[in-house]
Parts: sequence; structure tokens; C-alpha cells
Amino acid sequence: MIKGIIDRFEGEVAVVEINGQTKDYPKTIFPKDATTGDVVIIENGQGKVLKNETEKLRKEVEALMDEVWEE
Repeated sequence: MIKGIIDRFEGEVAVVEINGQTKDYPKTIFPKDATTGDVVIIENGQGKVLKNETEKLRKEVEALMDEVWEE
């Protein structure tokens, strides 16, 4: 099992960040509603979005941005 974050899409390729490195995967292994910033796992050639972890990560990023802009 590989866990990462979708960094971007380039045509039919999903670029996934895994431990600070990026790796390309076919876009078709992920659900059609997968988007940049989603936390995903890749197992047995299929990608799955971890919705709870994605939401948690988005909230952490929002909190950090709010903190930066308050200063």
C-alpha cells in the first residue's frame, strides 16, 4: 500500500507526492471526483481517496494560512 497526496494532474497522469517525492500514475486508477490535494492510497493498482484524512489536511492548511495572515 502506498499513501500520498495528489499534487496535480497532467493530461492523463496523476502526479502523487509520496514522502516528499513525486510519482506518476494513470489518472484512471483514481475515482473521477479525485482532485488536487486529496490524500490517497494506492493498492493493487487502484487508487482510493481518504476523505477523512483529506478534510483533516485541508483544515490544518487553512489554520496555518490563517496564522500566517494574522501576523
